[in-house]
Amino acid sequence: MTRLVLDHLTNWITAAASEHSHELAAHVEERTGASRRSAQAALKRLVDAGWLTRAGSSRRPVFAPGALRQVARSYTLHGLQEDLPWQRDFAPHFALPGHVERMVRHGFTELVNNAADHSGGSSVTVSLRQTPTHAQLLVSDDGIGVFDKICRAFELEDPQHAMLELSKGRLTSAPDAHTGRGLFFSSQLADVFDIHANNTAYQRRAWESAGWRKGKALPRQGSSIYMAIALSTTRTLDGIMEAWSTQGDGIEFDQTAVQLRLLAGEGQALDSRAQARRVGARLATFKRAEIDFDGVTDVGHGFTDELFRVFARANPQIELVATNATPRIAALVKSARAG
Repeated sequence: MTRLVLDHLTNWITAAASEHSHELAAHVEERTGASRRSAQAALKRLVDAGWLTRAGSSRRPVFAPGALRQVARSYTLHGLQEDLPWQRDFAPHFALPGHVERMVRHGFTELVNNAADHSGGSSVTVSLRQTPTHAQLLVSDDGIGVFDKICRAFELEDPQHAMLELSKGRLTSAPDAHTGRGLFFSSQLADVFDIHANNTAYQRRAWESAGWRKGKALPRQGSSIYMAIALSTTRTLDGIMEAWSTQGDGIEFDQTAVQLRLLAGEGQALDSRAQARRVGARLATFKRAEIDFDGVTDVGHGFTDELFRVFARANPQIELVATNATPRIAALVKSARAG
């Protein structure tokens, strides 16, 4: 049996081992058309690789999912209710720590719901893999692509500006039905988070202070979102929500951070008032916003004046906090505030 066939088996062997533990060889034989001998040989290799465990006697083996687990399913998006695939097709076949399972469930349901409600596509494919160290979720749809969707909905012309808006959180093209929390909080839960859409990609690594960065794009139509969470993480869903609440109770999502590197690119100056107005877009929905100058080497007087004087005075309810600013940029911000 070739390696390619084994790789195909791993997409569904976890669920099969749960549902056909006493007759797994016969199930593999029936499903693949392989001989009984080939099916048994494949199961032995899967046991050796950690995908299955085997108990019972040699004549009456009992199989179960191993340390490596994976379920992959495709769904029609029309009328899809995101909680049912999780409860029926995924959750029963994994053994995750309780707080990790809650975070994975949150990411799963939010990302599948986004595909159903916003992608404009016809189908979504979901894959969840458990390794000895991580839970890995991939949700891919055949829709318009998340960055194109944001550009159209908010009259933006650059996917980079779409990522800037997405990174602030509370972004939704359907405010009557959604709050814009799902993708934002899913990205904050993950150790690794990648967004690929129509030849554009951004990635976030929890251990990097820089936040979002451009990634290597996949050449495909639609959106593919990948998140990985370490099984040993001390991160929790409640803790993440509390971190973005000014009261620290996780009730309100009322503070955010704006990465200026997403506006003009790392190492480029921010000179214009138009750029400052892009930064200020939708910040009126928050009580506190960190303006992160990491990666920005220079700014102009017009930019700082527009954001820290004009916008700030028009929105006194918002606390603007400049972070990671060079001494010169900090001096310009101070001057704008006093102007």
